[in-house]
Amino acid sequence: MMLTPRFEEALVYAARVHAAQARKVTGVPYISHLLAVAGIALEYGAGEDGAIAALLHDAPEDQGGRGRLEDIRHRFGDAVAAIVEACTDTFETPKPPWRARKEAYIAGVVHKDPESRLVSAADKLANALTIISSLSREGDRLWTFFKGGKEGTLWYYRALVEAYRAAGTSPIVEDLDRVVGEMERLAGGG
Repeated sequence: MMLTPRFEEALVYAARVHAAQARKVTGVPYISHLLAVAGIALEYGAGEDGAIAALLHDAPEDQGGRGRLEDIRHRFGDAVAAIVEACTDTFETPKPPWRARKEAYIAGVVHKDPESRLVSAADKLANALTIISSLSREGDRLWTFFKGGKEGTLWYYRALVEAYRAAGTSPIVEDLDRVVGEMERLAGGG
């Protein structure tokens, strides 16, 4: 598969939308996460719509809610917007309580279409890899950056693995399971 100029347009759009945003632990420009998710999604077989959605998956949640989703729909089409919507756990500002949002997201995994699950799993794999890397530098202080703390974060990632697996196993789910297992081991929780 070759990517078209739509992907380039989405990359520029994502860079602009998230320009003032940084990763919460490292302070690295947020676009690094979006590039990682798009790369992982492509490596595991996403089509162009999935790769574009991977670049844009956090835009509505972090940068404009439903209005941002409608802008994405207008610029990149219904298929991309549907994947982005499936990867969004809230459009509300302020966000609802963390645990309730995460429980609802997990419960919805089985109902997502395969491309949305792939992008969602790519996001979680990218995040889990960052957590592992950050644990080596930050130690237990890392968990103070997460609303769920250590226990909640470990619960969330393990529950996601089980939800993805219930929807149908795939190479990305198996790799996420291994990475989450390593995260649990490093955190002393598994």
